Amino acid sequence: MATGAPLYRAGADGLLRKQGADRDLSTATICSDAALQRLEYPRLKVILAGMTQSEPGRLLAERLLPSLDDGVIVTALDEVDEAVRFLHDGQSPGLGGGRDIASVVEQARAVGSLVAIEDLQKVAASLRVTEDCRRWFRDRNAELALAQVAATILPLGELQRRLQDSIGTRGELLDSASFELGDLRYRIRQVRSRIKQQLDQLLTSEQYASCFQERLITERNGRYVVPLKADCRGQIKGFVQDESASGQTLYLEPTRVLDDNNHLQQLLREEQREVQRILLQLSDLVRRDGRQLLSNQAALSRIDLRFAAARLSRAFHGCRPELVSEPVIEVKQARHPLLLEKDGRIDPVAAVAIDLLMPSGCRALVISGPNTGGKSVALKTTGLLLLMLRSGLHVPCHPDSRMHLFRSLHVDIGDEQSIAESLSTFSGHLVKIRNILEVADAETLVLLDEAGSGTDPAEGAALIQAVLEHLCRQGACAMVTTHLGQLKHFAYGHPQIENAAVEFDPETLAPTYRLSYGIPGASSALATARRLGLPQLLLERAEEFIGREERDHSRLLAELHTRQQALEQQLREARQARSQAEAAQQLRRGQLQQLKEKKRDILGRATRQAEELINSTQTRMKQLRKRSAPTTPQDATAEKALLQEAREELTPFKPRRKRRGTTPEVVQTGELVRIVALGVEAEVVRASGTNVDLLVSGKRMRQPLSALEQFEPRRFVEAKPARKQVSRQLSERHVSTQLKLVGERGEDAVARLGPFVDDALLHGLDKVEIIHGSGAGILRRLVREFLAEHRGVSAFYAAPAELGGENVTIVELGDK
Repeated sequence: MATGAPLYRAGADGLLRKQGADRDLSTATICSDAALQRLEYPRLKVILAGMTQSEPGRLLAERLLPSLDDGVIVTALDEVDEAVRFLHDGQSPGLGGGRDIASVVEQARAVGSLVAIEDLQKVAASLRVTEDCRRWFRDRNAELALAQVAATILPLGELQRRLQDSIGTRGELLDSASFELGDLRYRIRQVRSRIKQQLDQLLTSEQYASCFQERLITERNGRYVVPLKADCRGQIKGFVQDESASGQTLYLEPTRVLDDNNHLQQLLREEQREVQRILLQLSDLVRRDGRQLLSNQAALSRIDLRFAAARLSRAFHGCRPELVSEPVIEVKQARHPLLLEKDGRIDPVAAVAIDLLMPSGCRALVISGPNTGGKSVALKTTGLLLLMLRSGLHVPCHPDSRMHLFRSLHVDIGDEQSIAESLSTFSGHLVKIRNILEVADAETLVLLDEAGSGTDPAEGAALIQAVLEHLCRQGACAMVTTHLGQLKHFAYGHPQIENAAVEFDPETLAPTYRLSYGIPGASSALATARRLGLPQLLLERAEEFIGREERDHSRLLAELHTRQQALEQQLREARQARSQAEAAQQLRRGQLQQLKEKKRDILGRATRQAEELINSTQTRMKQLRKRSAPTTPQDATAEKALLQEAREELTPFKPRRKRRGTTPEVVQTGELVRIVALGVEAEVVRASGTNVDLLVSGKRMRQPLSALEQFEPRRFVEAKPARKQVSRQLSERHVSTQLKLVGERGEDAVARLGPFVDDALLHGLDKVEIIHGSGAGILRRLVREFLAEHRGVSAFYAAPAELGGENVTIVELGDK
């Protein structure tokens, strides 16, 4: 199905507008109030308002109406998209506590007007919430649409500080509102304390103990008094301010507190004047900043509404379908939003999902089928989803959906009977249709429920056929529900009109509330009556009244629907299987990628560990070389243990050589074998039990049989012809156990040192001495560095003091 052209273009001011729409549409409406009521749009607004956080946001949601300004709609949907992403990430601004202050600003508009403390407290609360909202978005991406809305909130620092210093959390005027007020209240407290102290002394006086009804200080006419027995009148000088209803108690103001009471009244009057002055100042500030206060509240309510719309979208798994300029409706898996509400909560699976399809070229859709099957719900769902999009709200459907934003919606659902206007049900429908035909155009969507009912079926069907033809010529789109067979046949033969039917279970004949397209639906009135429990005898009699042709026609439609449902079920199963296969393939690709990444990670960690270990070992080896040679055998043993420990740390990282041959049980002199650990060939010189003396590159070493590998077939050293000039045999050669290097240059000394150690190893010496002297210590350091690297040296240390000390290095030979 071809995709429609883009609905919007960018204007010079950067706003997105519908192509060809440049009029001011701020006051235009998409449908009548009656249509909003029929589609239960007010109930949707109640749910939306319940998801707001602030009072201004709630009021804005309650006043929400569908808009014809496409730029406003796109902006609203963009902002809802951003709010959904914020909520998905667990982020949202705290907007609770925001109060509506429009009436307060209006009250303060007149010069000299006084704003009550409780209203000023609302202003203070609104300032706190708007400032918190501004700061929250300040830490987000400034290019976001909602962040730009929040940027219009301007801080009113002076007003906020004055209100914070003047009004407490319980709505009282604080002493810090002004210095004069604080001083007056301090003096008032002092006078009150002095009056109470004098009256306490009077009440506790033994002289007048019998004169008082009870020891109580109270107030009458704003003055402190004590309860005096009427019989004791005249015993205490003072003024009677009041008396009890029985006349037994007189409330007396003693003369001793008269001056203080007068002073207190004067201070209280001064306090009232100061309070009045402060409230006038605060009211002037509210009047001065009134315009910005309203602007801040508008931004706050807009942000609150967008986040409420995002919460609603997440609650019913809503999304923003693709908006196209072509008059098509392709809303997949649509659910009626109000059917999702259950016990005050939104259940996204409470309603059956249906596909609402009016493809390109289709101007009218005739929906038929049994009663209680969901025909009217399909109409109401279509209308309400359009209203939601026009209100900047997400709709509960599949993301792969498309919908045109029709600019005019006309609804004829329900009984239009009016006794006051002398209209019958049918007449009421005709009046509504007449009004629709007068204004319908290419941007009109018409929803007609039970079209052609209320009169003779043939005439009603003929009338609706003419209406649908007229609407198609005007370019309007229409969705109608009907039980009239004549109208179903008409839709089947018209190129711009398509049939649809509500599905039902072929076994139970119960409705499934889904729509199938291309085939009309049977009304199945008798089946519905049977399902609802009407008497069987009555149903059998009704079948007798129905003609055989009509029964065959209904049976044929039912059979066609059964086959179509079976084919659609097979198609759904095939699509599901394909989807599962694609998901499995994607999963395998993901797992393979994870394995590759894990392999790279393991290799990287191993490389880093190896590098760290090598660096650590090299550092330790350098430290061992720098240390002076051990002076005692115990020191040499300790250093040998340290070296062995370092080698063991490297053992796990040595490459493991695979054994290619078999482990020999017996070897012969002159046989060639392979040393597995070294991966080199060696000649057997002598076999002694499980140990074998080997010759490797002119050097002799001893290895166990288990460390060797025998070639298959076995290999031996080729016999060499006897030379005419034979040097002395090795056994006859004298090998010294000492090497004197004193006075020689470093390079020459090292050149003599290597052959000396090799000869000692070949002749099986266990220990030799190297005399290098002391001097500057350079020769000694070179000798010991060489010995540390030689594989045949197991340990070396300084000779005892009596044998030369640091001038001589004793070397122990053998495998490391």
